[in-house]
Amino acid sequence: MAITAALVKELRERTGAGMMECKKTLVETNGDIEAAVELMRKTGLAKADKKAGRIAAEGLVAVATDGNRGVIVEVNCETDFVSKGDDFKAFVQSVADVALAANPADLDALMAANLGGGTVEDTRKEMIAKIGENMAVRRFVAMTADTALGVYLHGARIGVVVALSGGNEDLARDVAMHVAASNPMCIDESGIPAEAIAKEREIVTAQAADSGKPEAIIEKMVDGRMKKFVNEVTLVGQPFVKDPDTTVGKLLAASGATVTAYVRYEVGEGIEKKQEDFAAEVMAQVKGS
Repeated sequence: MAITAALVKELRERTGAGMMECKKTLVETNGDIEAAVELMRKTGLAKADKKAGRIAAEGLVAVATDGNRGVIVEVNCETDFVSKGDDFKAFVQSVADVALAANPADLDALMAANLGGGTVEDTRKEMIAKIGENMAVRRFVAMTADTALGVYLHGARIGVVVALSGGNEDLARDVAMHVAASNPMCIDESGIPAEAIAKEREIVTAQAADSGKPEAIIEKMVDGRMKKFVNEVTLVGQPFVKDPDTTVGKLLAASGATVTAYVRYEVGEGIEKKQEDFAAEVMAQVKGS
């Protein structure tokens, strides 16, 4: 039987599933829409798509490595309870492993990559149907180190991967631990956005001007405060967490090493969480009744 656009549209309206899933299911059921609805309910595809709009800001970060290659991923769910479950943990790690093995070009390619008997996307939807929460593979980054790759996980909510040129794995892991704790903006001054530099200079200039000191002194005050700002936000300028008497830059220099790249993921960062106001909710219900 021909799978028409009208048939696909009807199935989408009845199940809330995506167009491609609807078309695929109709092909499998030879255009029988009742059978297609039943199949989608059994497999959880309809259920998964209906949950897609719910905010998933909890979750886990996972890392997979192979020598000097590494991948870090973030997968989200709706509640902390689910993020602690063995099934969800296993899924997140499997996504990281697939990302390392398949070397996908982007997130769409990762979701289309093979995982078990289907794709990562298929498994995600199966997980939603099984656990009952929206889930999302949010992001991933792959990197290769010239010399050593450092990995640090703080629980499973903060993860860092650091690539070094020079040095060794112990140094790379120490730097990764520092990044997890101090969250630098970038590696060095060259990585600070020009607008951030301009804004900070504007602020410290205004502060220095209020001191009433001569112009020459004010210029020196601004230069000093800008240098302090650069050290505070850059990896190489920050005091090393395990030895605050030295900076990360000096630690690296002592081993003839440089950081070529790093990634720091923290679960849910940048996701706007729904704020529940239970008092307002109860009041609304009272007024409604």
